[in-house]
Amino acid sequence: MIITIGKSILENILIHAGPFLEKKDTSQITSHIYLNATNNILTAKATDLEIGFMVSTDSVTIQTEGSITANGKKFLDIVRILKDGNIDLEVKNSILHISQGHSNFKLPTFSHNDFPSFPSYEGKARISIESHTLIESLKKITPAIDTNNPKFELNGALIDIQSNSINFASTDTRRLAVVNVTNESQNELSIIIPKKAIVEIQKLFFDNIELYYDDTNLIIHSQQYTFFTKLINGKFPEYSRIIPKEIKSNLLLPKALMIDSIKQITTISSDVKITFLNNTITFESLSDDNIEAKTEIAFSTGFSEAFSIAINSRYLLDFLNSINSSEFSIGLNEGNLPFILSDENFITVVMPIVI
Repeated sequence: MIITIGKSILENILIHAGPFLEKKDTSQITSHIYLNATNNILTAKATDLEIGFMVSTDSVTIQTEGSITANGKKFLDIVRILKDGNIDLEVKNSILHISQGHSNFKLPTFSHNDFPSFPSYEGKARISIESHTLIESLKKITPAIDTNNPKFELNGALIDIQSNSINFASTDTRRLAVVNVTNESQNELSIIIPKKAIVEIQKLFFDNIELYYDDTNLIIHSQQYTFFTKLINGKFPEYSRIIPKEIKSNLLLPKALMIDSIKQITTISSDVKITFLNNTITFESLSDDNIEAKTEIAFSTGFSEAFSIAINSRYLLDFLNSINSSEFSIGLNEGNLPFILSDENFITVVMPIVI
């Protein structure tokens, strides 16, 4: 294989491939990026076997066709230190030669025939959903996805597709985030996507995507990229049962004032006690140290008696930073019972701290 490609194009490919590479064991071919040059197209692939990424470009000059693999991290490190302009890649005796002007580098390769195969989207069932809706919904529920939970299904997000709607749901057992989207679908199904995959989907895709699935994989295809992720086996919690069916008090609160007040308290403590008085909302730190933070805002709540909840501030800030509205709703029952944060089709149910 002998090709010439612009530095910016190659660097961009290698940067996008980075999250899909095996990092811990460089002896594995999954730590390598796969390049195939044929028919005036350069195709790059990367996978750690759980998620995979493929991109093609015709902005390349191919002198000799061929396929190679090379360690993705070292490849990127080399390309980054080169100057703007064209880079020459050539394979000789199973060694990748990277050259530009008087600079020359060599990387060992593995047999490209051993590189893992990618699942094909052709012939698979398709999920019909508008791309912007998908990305925005996933963005809102991502903060509530758990990490390293022994119940593997909680380390991902549920996409619950029904005949006339799709629910996106995630939980870390202290909060539940749900986005409901009106969407017509011929097939009803529920799939759980790993958090790592969801993070990468938000980086890669914006417009005009197609979603395909089978029992094992979700595949997303766009004009530029193809992405796949293994699905998580397991049964997601019955999220609809966690959402309180009745609410005693519902308040419409100002987003900006709430964020400013909470951030003042978090300089001292991540746990915040919020007290709703008739014409005031107070915010106090909950800390074992003899350090105290307190602030308040003037706001008519309608409460005749003081009503308090204690909360991990991150849960509230995650919700508020995910919405575009200037106001949001909070639904309250008792101070020690779950409460609901809501904005249009997005809700977060939060378990309070018992004090």
